[in-house]
This record gives sequence, C-alpha cells and structure tokens, in this order.
Amino acid sequence: MIKLCLSVFIVFNICSASIQAMSDAELKSVVEKRLLGDRTNACFAVAVIAENVSRAYVCADPKNNALITSNSAFEIGSVTKTMTAALLADLVLQGKASLDDPLSNYVPKGVSVPSFEGKPILLKHIVTHTSGLPVVPDFSTAKSKENPYAQVDEASVFKTLSTAQLTRAPGSQYEYSNYAMMLLSAVIARRTTTDFETLMRTRLFAPTGMDGAFINQKPGNINLVQGHTPNGKPTSAWTFQTNVSGVGGVKATLEDMVRYLQAEIGQSDSNISPALRLTQQPVKTASPVPMAMNWILAPLDDRRVYVHEGGTGGFSAFAAFDLKTQRAVIVLSDTALTTIGGLGTLGNHLLDARLPLGKPRKIAVPDAELLAQITGDYEMLPGLDMKLTTVNGKLFAQATGQANYEMGYDSAGDFFPLDFDAVLRPAKRTDGGYMLVFLQSGAAYPLRKLGSVAGHDANTIKLPATQLDEYSGLYRLMANFELKVFVENNALMAQATGQGAFVLEASTKDRFSADAFGIVIQFERDAKGKVISLKLLQGGNTLEGKKQ
Repeated sequence: MIKLCLSVFIVFNICSASIQAMSDAELKSVVEKRLLGDRTNACFAVAVIAENVSRAYVCADPKNNALITSNSAFEIGSVTKTMTAALLADLVLQGKASLDDPLSNYVPKGVSVPSFEGKPILLKHIVTHTSGLPVVPDFSTAKSKENPYAQVDEASVFKTLSTAQLTRAPGSQYEYSNYAMMLLSAVIARRTTTDFETLMRTRLFAPTGMDGAFINQKPGNINLVQGHTPNGKPTSAWTFQTNVSGVGGVKATLEDMVRYLQAEIGQSDSNISPALRLTQQPVKTASPVPMAMNWILAPLDDRRVYVHEGGTGGFSAFAAFDLKTQRAVIVLSDTALTTIGGLGTLGNHLLDARLPLGKPRKIAVPDAELLAQITGDYEMLPGLDMKLTTVNGKLFAQATGQANYEMGYDSAGDFFPLDFDAVLRPAKRTDGGYMLVFLQSGAAYPLRKLGSVAGHDANTIKLPATQLDEYSGLYRLMANFELKVFVENNALMAQATGQGAFVLEASTKDRFSADAFGIVIQFERDAKGKVISLKLLQGGNTLEGKKQ
C-alpha cells in the first residue's frame, strides 16, 4: 500500500499568525527538535518555500548526516498522485479529456467498467477517491511483500476493472484507492499514446526544472537513497511498471520537489502552469470530503490548504502549500513512518508554526504494571489470535502460526516489533485497564481479549439504535471544522470535516471511543437529559463542540 492514511483529523488552529521566512539554520534547528535521537534513525530532507527557500538535511543520528545530499532521490509515494492529476488536467486543457467523461470512454475495447444502478464512474471520481473501485490492485502475482507493486501490469489492472463490482453510487463516498490511480495512469498513457514516464518527464519534470526526478529511468548524477523500515532496518526499493506508476512511482530529490511546489504556488511559470492551477480547483461530488484533483483540502483559518502525504515500504513524504500566504513545505524521509504518524506534525508546523511540532520517539522502558495488564491472549481477526507474554521486563508477541517476536517500546507509548514494521498501541481506559490496537500496512486491528462477552472487551457495552439516535447531529468543534455523528447499521458513526467515517463504541451510556485512533468522545446533556454537546479527546488534546 502507498500511504493509506490512519490519521482521523488534520486540524489547523484558527488564530491569526504571521508567516515568516526561515534561514537554513533556523529550519535545521526546528527539524532537529523533531528528529534528533528518534528511535527510527530516520533522515529527513526538508524545505520551506516562502520569500526565500530554506533547506535542511537532518538525521536522527548526526553521524549519518553525510548520507543525504542534494543529489539524493527519495521515493515520494502517493505525492506522485498529485503529479498524475497534473497530466490529466493537461489533457483536459488540450480538449482531449473532461472530468465529466465516463471512465468507459478511456479503456481498451472489450474491457467492461462497472456502474451502480446506471450511474457510471467518471474521471472526476477517480481523482477525488470516490469511484468505489477496489482500494488496492490484485496482488496475486506479487513475488515479494517488500516490493508488492512490481508485478502489477496494465493487463492485470484492466482485468480487475472488468471483474470489479460497485456497492454504492460513484461520487457518493470517499475511499482512498491506489488501484484507481494505477488505472488512471494507464488510461492517460493510452489516450496520449506515450509511455507514462516519457509523458511525466516531458510535460511536468522538464517544464518545472525537476531535472533529477524519474520513475524507472534514473539520471546518471542522481543517487537513490536506501530506504528503511521504522525499526531502522534496510528494505527493498519499490518499483512500478511504467504505465501504472502514477499511483506512487516517482522518485525525486529535495530540489526537484522545491521546484514542483514553486510551480504549484505560482513562483515559476511554464506550459504546465495552467494544468497545475486546474488541479487546485475543488472538484464537486456528493462526498462530504473536500478534494481538488488528488489534493486534499484541509481547513486553515478561513481558507483551505493543499496537502498530500506519501509512503512506501521504506520512505515517507509530505507536501503542502497555502496559496494565500505563498508558503509551501516539503519533507522527505528515508524511512517508512506511516505506522507511527508519518511526517504530518513536522510538515504542518512548518506550514504554520501555531501547530504542534511533535517530538522524537526515543527508546524507553515499559512500566511493569502496563506489561502485567496487557499480558494475555487476544483475538486480532477471526481465526487469527495474538499471544502477549513478558520475559525479563520485555514484551513478546506471537500471532497464530507465526514466530514469537520481541517488542521494543518508545517514549510515545508504543510497542514495536524489532524485526518488521508494525505497532502495538496501548491506550488506558477510564477503568484503569488498557485497549490495544495493532497497526500494520495501513490497517488498524483492535485486539479483543479472549474470554470477553460476545467478542467485546468488558469495557464496551451495546446500546440499542433508538438510544444511539440521541447522539446524532452536527457538532461544531472549531471554525470550518465539524463532527457529524450518525447511526448506520445499528452502530454509532462519526465523520469529521474532510475525513472518512469511523465507528464509535460505547464504554458507558454517554462515553464512546474509537480504539484505532486513540479517540474518546464524551457526550454532555442538559438538565432535561437532552444531548447538547460533546468533548473529543485525542492525543492529549480536547475539542468541545455544541450540537447544531
């Protein structure tokens, strides 16, 4: 997977603040506060674009600083999708495509395209992740988990399309789809009769001056950085077959990404500039998630900023810009950080210093009481259990049919396997016990202690749908940021502005949680017992909202 985001909220403060340029030294100092001593041993290449451009190359262990230079290329993962959108926008401006065109107009003869109750998939549904198509491609031909996309070709992508079925109307619901973006790059290549890398190089890289950027044809003066898992182990590079690489196949240096974002905010001008401006226009669908063409629109004060993160098996990337303040940020890392939050805190802080910077995750020693409480047998999935044991103050985890893995522990309170990329996250409950969530490959698996009633932990209760209806409504947490609470399939759901919906489980009558995201919601009632507001607690922060 290429960065399936686990964050529930991208929340920006609403107070006014001045936006100032930074020197290289000032930027380095900020990055060091976030990274030095981090248990991942990651290296970052960072740039802030304002009146000037400041750059910094920083590693968690300073002895590694020489490994990253201006000629170092990083896998940028899903940030590639914004570039694929630029190529589609270029076709639109040439009169060769329209966002309102049915996808069926662009596929080879004999390939069928699914629809839902007569409603077709349009190109705009692809670039807003509302197509309803599968989340990932068919990996049945994958030879390596470390390089999963390498064997996925155009034939496989079109075969999947012919067998896909939609469960809802296209455009109605946001669901991030890597598969749909592989499909889009294939149809763009078909429409232009040019291979996708040549098209990317001639229509985007060359006009913007991205001389070191590539997909499979690396320039001779560029060095591809070695990627790592978050436990510091080297891992395989991810490769993509050229015409389906628009999902996440671009590799680029920091300077390449600086030039790309300078073009996005209008600091440079070329024949691709009109297409970049078109990708920035909001695309209207029935989905409540605000999207431009593959750019996520996140609320900031009275406007929205453009954000996209990316991640592969060994790399992370963050790109964001604010057209009003003419400020842009790029962060590249030689380490896959998706399971521990990605690069968002640093990137958001550099975009607006009012937002929290985040801290390095340092190796720590777990509390004996914590170890004692979480030791036991759990169900992770039907048919897949996990056993947690403690030996000499260290935690070990063993899933059904797998080896027994030692777990490290960090200052953020997460356990992590020493041998592969995953996180076991404990969250303390109000009764003093702990909820456990296992995070791996973009998915979150709440662990249920074996022996609990009806598959639920003792701290969760079931409420009837009629009682859940009391909580339904829209709660304003801050300007331009609301939480919609509703009942679906006899479960209470919540959905924040610009985000996907998630399930809430009741621990008491008015207290609910979303274990996978570390969220607790406490509903408040008036003297007559009517629900009037809520408090949302996440990551040590509290937001309050009145029911509208």
